[in-house]
Amino acid sequence: MKAFLTFASEAEIVALWGIACLSAAIFALVMERRRSKRTSIDNVGWVPWTGLFLTFAVLGGALLVVSIPGVIRG
Repeated sequence: MKAFLTFASEAEIVALWGIACLSAAIFALVMERRRSKRTSIDNVGWVPWTGLFLTFAVLGGALLVVSIPGVIRG
């Protein structure tokens, strides 16, 4: 894996960051759904999962869109 990152283009690295952001968005979505299904409304926690989901989803999507031309030219 390290050899791949050594020779990866900037577009590939941006795409990897985009995938990581989308993975974090999926995690935040799962945690928000888990929080919304709690039986005790008082134990919901303090993390703004919806805001994190939106932030990571938009950022990850933008990074992937920006990296597409460079990966295709590759």
